[in-house]
Parts: sequence; structure tokens; C-alpha cells
Amino acid sequence: MAITRRRLLTDLGAVGGASAVFLAMEAMGMARQTPAGAEHFSLPPGSGNGKRVVILGAGIAGLVAAYELQRAGYAVSILEARDRVGGRVWTVRGGDAVAQIGRPLQRAEFDKGLYFNAGAARIPSTHRLILDYARRLNVPLEVMVNSNRGAGWDFGGKVVREGRMLRDMDGRIGELLAKAIDGRALDQAMPKGELEAFRQFLAFYAGLDRQGRYTPDGRSGYDVEPGGYAREGKPHPAMALNQLMPKSIAPFGSAAMPFLFEHVFDMAAPMLQPVGGMDRIAEALHAEVRPLVRFATPVTAIRRAGERVRIEHRGGTTEADYCVCTLPANLLSRIPSDFSPPKKAALQGIDYLRSVKVAFEAPRFWETDDYLYGGLAWTDRLNENLIYPSDNFHAEKGVLVAAYVAGWTNPGNPDRFANLSNAERLRISAESVEALHPGKSRLLGKGVSVGWGMVPWSEGVGAIGPNWDATGRTARYAELLKPEGPITFAGEHLSYVGLWQEGSALSAHEALKLIQAMAAEKAGAAQAA
Repeated sequence: MAITRRRLLTDLGAVGGASAVFLAMEAMGMARQTPAGAEHFSLPPGSGNGKRVVILGAGIAGLVAAYELQRAGYAVSILEARDRVGGRVWTVRGGDAVAQIGRPLQRAEFDKGLYFNAGAARIPSTHRLILDYARRLNVPLEVMVNSNRGAGWDFGGKVVREGRMLRDMDGRIGELLAKAIDGRALDQAMPKGELEAFRQFLAFYAGLDRQGRYTPDGRSGYDVEPGGYAREGKPHPAMALNQLMPKSIAPFGSAAMPFLFEHVFDMAAPMLQPVGGMDRIAEALHAEVRPLVRFATPVTAIRRAGERVRIEHRGGTTEADYCVCTLPANLLSRIPSDFSPPKKAALQGIDYLRSVKVAFEAPRFWETDDYLYGGLAWTDRLNENLIYPSDNFHAEKGVLVAAYVAGWTNPGNPDRFANLSNAERLRISAESVEALHPGKSRLLGKGVSVGWGMVPWSEGVGAIGPNWDATGRTARYAELLKPEGPITFAGEHLSYVGLWQEGSALSAHEALKLIQAMAAEKAGAAQAA
């Protein structure tokens, strides 16, 4: 008997499941192959053929899934527990309520046009997928200034400008290397000619004099700035290495982090942000699928109904052919479900980062007095860093993020800071602003504090831990990627781009591939019968 393509797909599905079917369809030209550039993803037009898909959660993963499924002809509904879309991409504006579990309700009072990115803070230029959604949905972008050599580092009670810290560290390291070369300690490390060339380069790079000593030349800043006519300028004197060295050293969560920040792959310039608030991309996706979203509809149980899925939720139940579940693992583990024992076990105990942010409205003293246009200031205080706004330069007012506590300088800071009252968080953050900008904390007003471990329907900003980074994924992760019958899963935690919008969108695409494969498998089996 001749084996038709349909029979082959049916047999592949029985042996290898939906993933094998999808790969085979791509090989035979029956499915649109996803190019290497994830931004070119799309499902075959009309392939949904009216099949129903219910999506749990209207964050980035859920919105991307709904947008792509609707374009392919699926009948889609989205169940969202909140009264807004975006999930952990949350921009707070004047009049918005800020709820935290076990804390008094806050109400933001920012002036019109001002906003606070309480969740996602920036988009790397390497995140092509989320940037492509911004492009195709006409969301304007602007540069997010992610570092500023003029910003202060407040460590050990002393404030020093970032440029001086970085430049002097380069100079002192170069000085040590030059001593090693001149002392013949590196003769075996490089051929003689290369070593001589490197020594010459080192003199230029590190600012060394003929004796190999670091000599500041103005690149680290000035005690007296150069000016017109006879004002020559006086460079800062070189700081000693023991003044520059962080007091604690660790790969992440130490005072060394500011030195390395720009070297992190997804923190390098240029960074971007949507004009008007980080939630603009989520809102643009929502505009494409608006009638499909049901707000204030938390899920209470996830059930199987034969080959279909039945979702129990506030106000009733929803049945569908397929489901895309984008709920974070920490919440999903507490929802009654018909998941297999391995899936339930894999969902247990995944830790989520409980970062905290604090923001104030203020006149833009950082621009008028210190000429700081965007960038970050760093501190060993509990608030860890400040983010100066990168929008509307020279406007009368702006929103200063006076705390972004994520364990940058101490891994215990997020929980310690989160456990404080809102008033204490604001006080510590204002004291940090005062240290960096003496006399200016009195200008801070309308403070808002967001502790993500206490935010309803999130309870954290992303999966973290030694078993959840790019090198330590375990069998648990492989289990979480598997569909449960007609139920597929997505979210930043199911990607290698965790804690970013990009990871959410990429995982949504993977979930949609599985649904498309399952739908094709069913269609093939029905026609074969």
C-alpha cells in the first residue's frame, strides 16, 4: 500500500507526537518554516479553521499568542485575572491603583504625561522579536540611556562619579599588567613581538607614563574643568586600587556589578524604550485582539474534557480545542488541574525574583544641576540603584526611579527591602537621592513603591535560581516544556531569555508551533479515516 503524506503524518504523530509532526510538515513544505530570524514567525494563513483556543493570561506571551492565532484563523479567547493587560510589563500613571498583598492600597498621583515603569524597564537592541512587534504595530521607540559616566556611585558613604571609577580601575589594572610585563613575568604568555606591541597598546589604553604608572589625563574627569582662554583644567588625581575595589566580590549581587553592568550582553548600549511608557507594546497588541480579552477572570481550575480542555474561572467555564497557559509557575502550581504527576512535581518550588521599585515625581534637578540625562546611579544602600528618566529632556518635571532592588549589589536586598513598609522604602530611597544630590530630596514627591513579590497575580518578576539559568537547566525544565494533551505552555520562564519580554514572546511562538502541529495531526487523522 502506498504511504501518503497524510498517513505518514498520522504515524509520526503516534510515535513522536506533535513536535515530530510539525518538523515533518516543515520538511515537506506543508507548514511555513520559521526562519532563523524569529521576528519573521507566522502560522499558515487560515490554518486555524475556526478551532477554539483559550489563552490563560494577557501578558506579553498571551497577547502574542492571541495576535498570531487570530491571524491564522483560530477562534481565540483570553482570560485575564487583572483589569489590565501586560502582566509584569506595567506602567503606572496618575490615578492608577497600586495594590500589594497585605499592604495598604496606594494611588499614584503623578502629573499628566508622567509615568513610572514599575515592571519592565528597558529593551535591548538585540531583542529582535519584541522590537519587530513594535515596528509592525507602529509603536514609536526612543533610546533608553542605560549608563551615564556622570552618574554617581555611592559606596561606603562616599560618592564618586562612574566615569572616574571605571577609568581609574582600567588605569590601575593596566599599571599592574605593565609591571608584570616589564618584570618579565609574562614572557611565557605571549611571543616577544606580540608582548611588546601589547605593552605599547597598554600605555595608550590605560593612560600610562613612560615608567608604566597610571597618570590621569582628564578621561576620568576634572577637579577643575577646562574652559576658555587660560583655564587649562585639572584632572582628578588617581584613586588607589584599594579605594576602587568592591568590598564584596561575587559573580552577581555584589559591589562589583556596576563595573560589569555594560558588559552584560543584554545590558549593552543601545537600549530602547517605547515612547510614553513600557506598556505601549502590550497595549498595541491588545488593540489587535481587544474583543477577545476577558478581564477580572482568574482561573480556578484547569481540566481536560476528553481531547479538549475545560477552564474553570470566575463567572463560569470555558471549553476549547486547545489552551495556551502563560501563567507563571509559582501561581500555576497552586491551581487545581488535571496535569500529570510529573508536570505537577516540576511546577513545585520554583523561586521567583521579588524585586522592588520606588519612584518619585520631582523637578528635573538631575538635569539642571548635574547635567545627567538618563543613566543609572549605584549605591550600597538597600535601594541599590537609581534610574534617571530618558524621556522628555528639559521638561519641567520627571519621574525618578529611586530604587530598583533586584539583588544587583547584594542578593539579600530584595527580600530585606520588600519586608519594609511602603513608608520605609520611600524614606531609604529619598536618603539615597540626598546622598547623591545633596539638598534635593526635599523636592521629591508623590512617591510610589511596588514590591513584586506582593503584586497580585504575579508574586515575582521571573523565575530565578541555580537550576533556572542558561547553564543549569534540569529535567524539570524539559518537563515544563511538554504539552499536557491539548494544553501548551508559554512565559518568560520557558525560554533562555528569562526576565525579558523577548523570552515571553519567543516561548509563545514555540507553544503555537505545537498547537499548529496538533491541529494538523487531527485534521490528517480525520481525513485518513
